[in-house]
Amino acid sequence: MVRDPSREETSPDVAEVLDALSDEAARRIVAALSEPKTASELSEECDVPLSTTYRKLEKLTDASLLNESTDIRRDGQHTTRYNVAFEEVVVSIDEADGRELAVEFERPEPTRDERLADLWSELREET
Repeated sequence: MVRDPSREETSPDVAEVLDALSDEAARRIVAALSEPKTASELSEECDVPLSTTYRKLEKLTDASLLNESTDIRRDGQHTTRYNVAFEEVVVSIDEADGRELAVEFERPEPTRDERLADLWSELREET
């Protein structure tokens, strides 16, 4: 499965983003993602049990903070990798919306490989 919440039309829930970032282990995981990594690599690097790492990755991905992609291998042992889906996250109070909290993401430009993967996915959906 490939999940890229950063490409979704709707904004993530503010509470979901704040909840994900309030967790110290989840913040260590985000800090460790200088490049795409697997859950096992993150578990070892961050000294977090693998089962906990998977829960944190799910929470961070659901909050649109991480992207999930799958490396396809010939031997059938596909690998899921995670990478950071933002350059900056800004939480503010929206005066126009009754002083509600709002969250905005500054997203990195998609790489050539990501654009090609998006194009391929769209093509597959149309056929």
